[in-house]
Amino acid sequence: MFEFSGLLAAAPADIPPWQWWLTAGVAGALCAALIGYSYATRGGIIARATTKEAVRQPVFLLLIGIALIILVLNTFLPFFTLGEDVKMFKDCGLATLLVCGLLMAVWTSSNSIAQEIEGKTAMTLLSKPINRRQFILGKYVGILQAVTLLLAPIVAAFLLLIYYKVGYDAPESSQQVPEHAERLKIVMQTLPGIALIALEVSVLSAVSVAISTRLPMVVNIVVCFSVFVLGRLTPILVGSDAVRREGTLEPVQFVARLFATVLPAEWVYDTQSAVATGIDVPPAYLGFALLYTVAYCAAVILLAFLMFEDRDLA
Repeated sequence: MFEFSGLLAAAPADIPPWQWWLTAGVAGALCAALIGYSYATRGGIIARATTKEAVRQPVFLLLIGIALIILVLNTFLPFFTLGEDVKMFKDCGLATLLVCGLLMAVWTSSNSIAQEIEGKTAMTLLSKPINRRQFILGKYVGILQAVTLLLAPIVAAFLLLIYYKVGYDAPESSQQVPEHAERLKIVMQTLPGIALIALEVSVLSAVSVAISTRLPMVVNIVVCFSVFVLGRLTPILVGSDAVRREGTLEPVQFVARLFATVLPAEWVYDTQSAVATGIDVPPAYLGFALLYTVAYCAAVILLAFLMFEDRDLA
């Protein structure tokens, strides 16, 4: 279960540039695939409509505004960390991105799927040459696009503020202002953490889409954040001495292993401490996390197909 952690710990100090170019190419290919699906398939009609609807919601601009205010305040407010304010700022900034992305994904899926089913709008859409699987997949792709549009300006501001804060905090710590290359390197070290947050939001978006086919918004929000918390606690439960000790606490051992099997492995994406302390997250780690994300999202979307297939829309 902890092979990812070993891979991160064994990361080389100097990573060949071609690995980063390959990683950027894969990211670009994924974005191109989403755009191609939106404009070359029937489900893409649903995806584009879902994205437009999400962007027009007041919560979209509200989340962007709140995130930018938090980032700007954290840039100038001292953390009292004895010269480690940049690390704390990066950690808080990544947490802000994660929370905003999750809120947007859950809100959009609940609004776009659950309310359309309850309001009989989904039945009208499915009366056209669009089947239920295209409906669900289109909604999921539209949600991913909406979250991407939400995070894009926040990420841009976050990276600029990191660059600024490195120079802003140096005189206060009686240090020389770092050169442009060094400040840019600190900014670039944050990109893998941002990519992992995007993958984590993708997984929880798929979970939210599956839940929305059967449950209303309030229950969806509660379940999704419960899945998020339990997914982060799974390594603690499975790795504890009490659980690993044979013959003791069998119910706890069974429940912990059940959670580890069924729930998404949120610990895979939890590299905020490594990113904040300047440890390079290797492209190999991002690759394994991407493969896990694709496999888990595919399984959850297939489950959503099954849950929605016999849903009465009349």
